[in-house]
Amino acid sequence: MRTVETFGDRKHVTGFMITSVRALPVHHNVYMKTYRAIEERGLALSFHSAINMGEPVFKSLNRFASVHGLGFPFYNILHATNWVTNGLGERFPKLPVIWIEGGLAWVPFLMQRLDHEFMLRSSEYPLLKKKPSDYMRDMYYASQPMEAEHLRALQCTFEMINAETQLLYASDYPHWDFDLPCRIWDLPFLSEKAKHNILGGTAARLFKLPPRNAKQKENLQRFGNLAA
Repeated sequence: MRTVETFGDRKHVTGFMITSVRALPVHHNVYMKTYRAIEERGLALSFHSAINMGEPVFKSLNRFASVHGLGFPFYNILHATNWVTNGLGERFPKLPVIWIEGGLAWVPFLMQRLDHEFMLRSSEYPLLKKKPSDYMRDMYYASQPMEAEHLRALQCTFEMINAETQLLYASDYPHWDFDLPCRIWDLPFLSEKAKHNILGGTAARLFKLPPRNAKQKENLQRFGNLAA
């Protein structure tokens, strides 16, 4: 909260990012004032996933690749579940939430799984006014590392998360698993507008970034992303 109060009103601050390996659940009451302070300032909140070799559930894995493969989406799944099922989307409807560096394949799984549980035991979701997947479609996702080995599955994922307006390109350069912009640009199922939005237009709108030149301003206006 002190960090938000110190930096939240400063010029060029567009939001706050926290690492997702943490002890307290995201719906803990201690965070509520912080979320409200970020929302009131019109800023974004990002959860940047990571791996934790000391996590008890991962101690039975004997390969780094195994922990790397499961660890990044694991924390996004954990915290997104708590965020959605505890009604934080209802409590903070104007707070943009971004999930970073967990890839995208976990999102359709979680949408379907939470919707299934919601339909069976809706009494455990007293704050929700719509299905969990609808709240997840209101959130934002960073693309990296994008699982693109199965294009039909990836296309389905893009459709489920409304990628044209909710997906943000991320490179993660210079890490060994970074993604070049062509990972988005070369996707055959994306329109020109979708490519523009994902590769920068949505970020410009979300973070209220001014265009750097006349051509960029023209493109932002053309696709409805000029926000500054």
